[in-house]
Amino acid sequence: MFSVTITKVCLCNKKNKLAIRKRSRVPGVMVTQYVEELPPGSTTPDFIRKPIALTIQEGKLAFFKAVVSGYPVPDVSWARNKGDISNSTKYVSRFDEKNEQYILEIPNVDSDQADTYKCFAINPFGKAVCTAALNVIEVGFKKRAVGKRKEKQWNEGEIDPRFWEVLLSAPRKDYERICQEFGVTDFRWMLRKLNQKKKEREAEQSKYVEKIHSLKQIEVKTDGTAEFELDMKLKDPNSKILLFKDGEMLDYGDGTDEATKHNMQKFGETYLFSIRDVGPEDAGLYQVDVEEVNMFSTSLVLPDVELNTTLKDTKVIEGQDAVFECALSDPVPQITWCANDISVEHGEKYDIAVSEDKQVHKLAVKNCTKEDKGVYTAIAGLRSSQGTLDVEGKLLYFLSSVNCVYMHFKCIYTTGQTFGMIKNFFMFLEDQDHGVHFLNGLSDTAANVGESTELSCKLSSEDSNGLWYKDGKKLESKDGITIVKDGAHHKLIIHDCQERDAGKYKFEAEGHKSEAALNVKDPPKINADALSKFLEPVIVKAGENASFKLPFSGKEPIKIQWFKENEELLEGHGVRIEKSSTHSRLLLTKCQRKDTGEIKIKIKNEFATVEATSKLTVLDRPTPPQGPVEIVESSLSAIEFKWRPPKDNGGCPVTNYNLERQQLGRNTWTKIGDIPGQPTYRDTNIDRGRKYCYRIRAKNLEGFSEVLTTNDIAAGTLAFPGSPAPPKIVSAFKDCINLAWLSPSSTGGGSIIGYNVEKRKKGSNFWSQANPKDDPIRDKKYAVKDVIEGVEYEFRVSAINTCGPGEPSGPSECAIARDPKIKPKFTDKKMKSFMVVKAGNTVRVIFVLFYPQASPLPDITWLKNGVPVAKHVTITNFEKGSQLFIYTSELSDTGIYTVNVKNMVGQDTFTIEIRVNDDPKPPGPVELEQHVQGTVTLSWTPSPDEKRDNHLHYMVMKRDSVKQTWLTLVDCLFNNKFTVINILPGREYNFRVFAKNDIGLSEPSVSPVWGTTKKRGLWIILLTATLDFQAAPKFIVPLKLHAALPGYECYMSCAVTGNPTPHITWYHNNVSLNTNPNYYITNVCGVCSLLILRVGPKDMGEYKVVAESPLGHDECSTKLIVKGISSILILINIFWLMF
Repeated sequence: MFSVTITKVCLCNKKNKLAIRKRSRVPGVMVTQYVEELPPGSTTPDFIRKPIALTIQEGKLAFFKAVVSGYPVPDVSWARNKGDISNSTKYVSRFDEKNEQYILEIPNVDSDQADTYKCFAINPFGKAVCTAALNVIEVGFKKRAVGKRKEKQWNEGEIDPRFWEVLLSAPRKDYERICQEFGVTDFRWMLRKLNQKKKEREAEQSKYVEKIHSLKQIEVKTDGTAEFELDMKLKDPNSKILLFKDGEMLDYGDGTDEATKHNMQKFGETYLFSIRDVGPEDAGLYQVDVEEVNMFSTSLVLPDVELNTTLKDTKVIEGQDAVFECALSDPVPQITWCANDISVEHGEKYDIAVSEDKQVHKLAVKNCTKEDKGVYTAIAGLRSSQGTLDVEGKLLYFLSSVNCVYMHFKCIYTTGQTFGMIKNFFMFLEDQDHGVHFLNGLSDTAANVGESTELSCKLSSEDSNGLWYKDGKKLESKDGITIVKDGAHHKLIIHDCQERDAGKYKFEAEGHKSEAALNVKDPPKINADALSKFLEPVIVKAGENASFKLPFSGKEPIKIQWFKENEELLEGHGVRIEKSSTHSRLLLTKCQRKDTGEIKIKIKNEFATVEATSKLTVLDRPTPPQGPVEIVESSLSAIEFKWRPPKDNGGCPVTNYNLERQQLGRNTWTKIGDIPGQPTYRDTNIDRGRKYCYRIRAKNLEGFSEVLTTNDIAAGTLAFPGSPAPPKIVSAFKDCINLAWLSPSSTGGGSIIGYNVEKRKKGSNFWSQANPKDDPIRDKKYAVKDVIEGVEYEFRVSAINTCGPGEPSGPSECAIARDPKIKPKFTDKKMKSFMVVKAGNTVRVIFVLFYPQASPLPDITWLKNGVPVAKHVTITNFEKGSQLFIYTSELSDTGIYTVNVKNMVGQDTFTIEIRVNDDPKPPGPVELEQHVQGTVTLSWTPSPDEKRDNHLHYMVMKRDSVKQTWLTLVDCLFNNKFTVINILPGREYNFRVFAKNDIGLSEPSVSPVWGTTKKRGLWIILLTATLDFQAAPKFIVPLKLHAALPGYECYMSCAVTGNPTPHITWYHNNVSLNTNPNYYITNVCGVCSLLILRVGPKDMGEYKVVAESPLGHDECSTKLIVKGISSILILINIFWLMF
């Protein structure tokens, strides 16, 4: 189901309900919904495929096709803008059930039928409308070029004139791209030529405009429209402004009617041109002319590409750069980037980049601020992708400059304070509460008069309260206004919006505020009862007055327009329009039949537009019946003729036809009387040999039409049909010759009821009838089957009417009864090109080898590997095929078999590979080797069948002592060695190797068992009578190298063992530290630690710890490096740049 977008609400429904107008995803289709909410399972009509515009030669068959959707199934009808399609002989409407298509056929199309045709799909819940143009090319002349722009002619090898048209209106930055598109490489010559042409163009433009500037090239917007604009000041405001596309003039509207494709809007000296619902057909060169002088040219290029990757939502900190990227399916040199629906260009704020292959496009937003937040769009052809950018403010605890950090550090260092205070300072900043702030602020809101609306925001704290203001005045909950606090969410609800509620609203909380504007709209509204009365059709008689009145309400100023059949009505010529602030009235005086149609009122103010539609029907007498009169029968006993109904029935059905008759030679007319409403009459009261003339009038409830007078019709005379043209030979075979012919130009006294066909042998004067004598041929073709193969025949045809057969035609061209010469051809697409057969079985190959009508019958030859097949191979040829049969196949029958079919016209071949094989023999013994721990390599002797069978391969399987199931390790192995991985110790492995071919598997070759099974044993513990735990001191974890900053702590540790517990002594540059109070020394369970409370330059050097006991001693040492103040500054810069 196609989704649609609501464009506006209109009062144009005949069921007294507001209609919702929608736009379909299919360009050019407008959908109107009759109900506010659709019932479950029901949908409005829509077009899956709409009719396409046609350009066709006069006299050909034209047709429009449409595929619709909707439930209930919509009714489909057709119409045209200028005329009706009720004539069933000119317009045929039908439904193709197989393809589910609605078709309008126009046989033998005429130049008068060139028009715009509409297709309507209607069901109880809405309707869908689309249009398609029919252009007719008159025979012998070119297509009418009304409104066609004069194009400059250019020869091959010259520069396309469109190059200069586009270049003259393009900015300088696009010169290189345009030159690449048109293949221009000499830029110096181009610039000289361009300056010359600019002077010529400015001289021409100065005739009609005083100045022209601000030319903006065409680009596709995010809403699917394309726009371009220019600023110009006309010397004569009445000068005609023309719009062309590829040289064809386009009609454009003023932008108020959403059904108009092309529009122009004027704002002061700015002219804005727009194209709605852009599709592939809209690509081309657009030009704006004033009178006959070109002012602006721009090219709309819509590459057929897809978006391989879409834009992703991006979140950055204020001051950082944000990057959006998308990838295309095909190279495109340039795409359109938009920020909040406004196109952007490469510059100081935005950096647009394209990859070398033109498929990856990037947009970088530099130095992001909160104003850069919003939706960013990439548009490539008719495809687009969107991503959002969110910009967050910097953290409050970021220091303003590196110098502040440097001064703080320097101060602490010179005063000798501990650097641990710096750490505490940063922790203090991180723990600070930065106050309440807005997570979501207020947004501008619009509401209609009488509706309810709300303004809302969200704070970072649920405990904070705030105040609401309107235009600086404090607001409180009262009648019509409700203030709501829901946790961190704060809302202001206005229940019944009036114009006085419009203004600027503000919410303040703890020094922070957020503002937004409320715009109260008062669009036009129509009372439902008044609308119901207005929608009733107005029916009047010709000459009477018709009146339409509709009351409404809404904010002034209000613009009121009346339309009849989508053409605006103006005062004068029988039209009176009354307008006020509360109602409008349309009076049509002395209505004529041509005034019948749709009456529509459009009421518009600055907020919205509403429409209401009614219908005017003017009753009048019908128009005369349509000729020419067709004579069905003119015999000795009766005259029968028919005519066509009136083109216009006057607004009510034709009930009867009134006929009068006059005999030729008399002055009086005899009244026949009224006959029922069928346009045919049979007159049996006639005299043989007389001629009669008839007058026919149509009658409805309003009266009689003007008369239709027939030509003289003769009764009772024998008028035989004329002779047809000689018949044409359609095709000839040995047992049948097919003929076709045209009707004679003269049918005589009645219609043609059949034809007779005669034949004769070449050189003979005797003609014999080919068809049965009492069975004339109804169609204008016939298959003559009474022929002798190889004999040459001539044929002629005579037409038969009610008076009898006419003169025969001239003889046809000679035709020989024989089959046409046709090259043999393989037609069976399911024929196999490969076959596998087990040795000893029967081989049977049957082919339908050549085209059934191959003539003469071809010769069939079978070859095996390029030589004739062996004698034990039986070949059987039949009428349209051949069979190869081998009763008992052998291995030697394997090969490439080729069948060749050939006759005098040509030949064809087909090849099939037949492979005769047997079950493979198993491979030789399997050997196991281990070169890498955890793997085992299997190798085996090849199968004896490997030399003669290139399809033979091997399959290896494994089973271990734990799972006890066989697992396939590899298949389709074409060598004799394979390495198995993941071999675990303690398990036994068995391997099997199979030989495999097109027939099946061989018997397996089994490998020896690999590995051993882990066996559980008894643990034997030997106990001694006494144990000695004494040991000399030994360092098991030595000291590590340390580097510390001045003023920071330094912690050293190591681990020592020994029994008895050793005595520990720390040394700094060979000076004992055990009694120094500046060091904190501990020894807990063999872990020896040293803590330097404040590192200074004097603490640099070697540190050593010595462990001593009666059994011996051990020692370990390390070095401490103290870094200078320059290292601190480097770290501070790195810290700052991280943010």
